[in-house]
Amino acid sequence: MSRTIISTTEAPAAIGTYSQATRHGDTVYLSGQIPLQPQSMTIVEGGIEAQIHQVFRNLRAVCIAAGASLDNILKLTVYLTDMTHFPQVNAVMAEYFSQPYPARAAVGVAALPRGAMVEIDAILGL
Repeated sequence: MSRTIISTTEAPAAIGTYSQATRHGDTVYLSGQIPLQPQSMTIVEGGIEAQIHQVFRNLRAVCIAAGASLDNILKLTVYLTDMTHFPQVNAVMAEYFSQPYPARAAVGVAALPRGAMVEIDAILGL
């Protein structure tokens, strides 16, 4: 079985040696999204909540490019530079997902690319 690369201009272009997402069979692996605005490739302003919203908008754009939606996400991994922001992740996530929620892990990290405070990757089932 071969893999297919998923790409969209509605999400930030890859800033390294990776693809926005790859599909293998009925599974799509979405690369981590940071809160870059696709057009300017700059971090969205407005603090942690604005960053979390931008990350979910970026993930949604890649899901759509894969022929799916956020509802098809099976698993999320959230990376935070400050774990005290986890309540904001829960609050914003509730605006994008309804039950049954995807599986999720949260990881505290020392730093993220471009000074982002949050990054999220996902596994999507088609």
